[in-house]
Amino acid sequence: MSLMTKLLPVGALAALPSAAFAQAADAAGSTTGKGLAVLGGGLAVLGAGIGIGLIGKAAAESMARQPEVAGKIQTAAIILAVFIEGATLFGVASGFLSP
Repeated sequence: MSLMTKLLPVGALAALPSAAFAQAADAAGSTTGKGLAVLGGGLAVLGAGIGIGLIGKAAAESMARQPEVAGKIQTAAIILAVFIEGATLFGVASGFLSP
């Protein structure tokens, strides 16, 4: 199983909590719903931190096992981290911009 297959659910799920909480805020129409939306944004950041940590761990282990391909592994790890950060940005923005 590849690293991308393992980490794809982490990045994909990073934005879900805040979107669900934002819908709850619309239904409730109270400040509690908005607070939960912001909490969902925080959970998105937490998920991104875990995902990027797993990428770093796997990249370091891979480079230790095969130092000759360290450059390719490092490039792939940086690209994956950028994708996770992008998904997190959408999760946090939807949490803070919930009506």
